[in-house]
Amino acid sequence: MAKSVNRTFLLGHVGKNPEVGTTPGGTLAVNFSLATTDREKDRQGNWYDRTEWHNLVAYGRTAEIVRDYVSKGTQLFIQGKIQTRSWDDKESGQKRFWTEIFVHDLTLLGGGRGENGGATHSNGRDDSRSSSGGSSYQRQGMDEQYADEALDPSEIPF
Repeated sequence: MAKSVNRTFLLGHVGKNPEVGTTPGGTLAVNFSLATTDREKDRQGNWYDRTEWHNLVAYGRTAEIVRDYVSKGTQLFIQGKIQTRSWDDKESGQKRFWTEIFVHDLTLLGGGRGENGGATHSNGRDDSRSSSGGSSYQRQGMDEQYADEALDPSEIPF
């Protein structure tokens, strides 16, 4: 099978305060939305802003960072992957889909909470190192570690 890439980069503002929960296995998880805005021209040549809303999910240490430092309006730079979940709706019996960004790395921007710049945080365990502007955590197999602990998309309120 040929190698493929599923990587996305987003720079935007959080739409509402993150929703904190845990997976069935007890891992901390957060769901939140991020707005990105593109400037486009209409047929008459007038500029307008087009906002796209993205659903994001983070687990473990990254979820702790989001819980503790991210709120509505926070500007973030996100690196992650796109994933789509499906389930059967209990009421209608129809197959439903939910597309989200699984956050691998995030950078807090705008110097929120008294910081002098951004701070970068990545999924990982005990492998931390110092970097300018904050702490950075290395990703270590988060896909495999949390693959079976996904939240049920039917339980996600937004």
